[in-house]
Amino acid sequence: MKIKGYRRKDGSFGIRNHLLVIPSSVCASEVAARIASNVEGAVSIPNQHGCCQVGADMEQVIKVLIGLGKNANVGGVLVVGLGCEGVPTERVANEIASTGKPVQYIIIQECGGTLKAEEVGTRLLREMAQEVLSMEKSEGDISELILSIECGGSDTTSGLASNPAVGYASDKLVDMGGTSIFSETTEFIGAEHILARRAVTAEVGQKILNIVKACEDKAKTMGVDMRGGQPTPGNIEGGITTIEEKSLGCIYKGGTKPIQDVLDYGEAPKGKGLYIMDTPGQDIESITGMTAGGSQIVVFTTGRGTPTGSPICPVIKVTGNPWTYENMKDNIDINAGTIVEGDQSLKEVGEIIFNEIVNVANGKLTKAEALGHREFGIYKLISTF
Repeated sequence: MKIKGYRRKDGSFGIRNHLLVIPSSVCASEVAARIASNVEGAVSIPNQHGCCQVGADMEQVIKVLIGLGKNANVGGVLVVGLGCEGVPTERVANEIASTGKPVQYIIIQECGGTLKAEEVGTRLLREMAQEVLSMEKSEGDISELILSIECGGSDTTSGLASNPAVGYASDKLVDMGGTSIFSETTEFIGAEHILARRAVTAEVGQKILNIVKACEDKAKTMGVDMRGGQPTPGNIEGGITTIEEKSLGCIYKGGTKPIQDVLDYGEAPKGKGLYIMDTPGQDIESITGMTAGGSQIVVFTTGRGTPTGSPICPVIKVTGNPWTYENMKDNIDINAGTIVEGDQSLKEVGEIIFNEIVNVANGKLTKAEALGHREFGIYKLISTF
């Protein structure tokens, strides 16, 4: 199946053509936002980190910023640094530039302050916009899609309707040669043994068990047992009684295909098929990790309702709760509540979701895009020093 999008010089295929302004640190975020607001087609990310971090925690932020810049939905990048932060602005820009897309960087302190930096950055981005936004769409194959699957604000309908229907669509994409990633390690707890049995090798299966154990061990360092800390109050109000019940519903969103590997946060898949990414259950940080790993499109299931979008990827929202769909029709794209009402089968709704993935890949705006929802957050490994 063919889709229309943007072929990048490194061979990757994007379904959007954003200009991305990346602040190296929180101290550059306001300037980055002001520059982006001056130029058509530009978006900035509100990076809250980038300084006073150490070791793997700092490297994770750097990796995510680079991954977002490399994402095929991004046509050009301006990196904005303050000049004294921990994240190396020039390195971030150079690694993104290895894709062949236009990349520039500025340092606020070297520009002579914020007003001069905004002037220089706006001029550089304006020049980039005239090049990038004139790019014509070309034909790609649906097998080039990397789909991210997220769930949040779950209730009892999530595991009964929206998650298995999205799993159907994921299976279909994988059968057509595409790639799917599902995440949220906290929501594998109690169901990790089922996922491990679906791994392509015993080694990958052990990785699944290991990330769940590491997640629980991390919580215990704060004296918290995850099996008592979940479900969330909102999940409980939605009818979910235990973390195991939540997890058994959650894993349906990953469909039925074999699990090829476990990805670190922000890591790109090395092949096709279904992957797990080790992320927190916090929706925004999870989506950021998967988009930094190269995903061009997100499907997000929700029982209670959420407005979540992404700065660089379209996010399709699906609910299995018909009341939530009526209540938040401005934010939810697909009503899978027809399954629990007995009006449509899981397969029928799965086909609707798959067709919407294709339509959005071909340029249709999701409701989150139309309303300008660009929620963003990076998962940190440890507190800032």
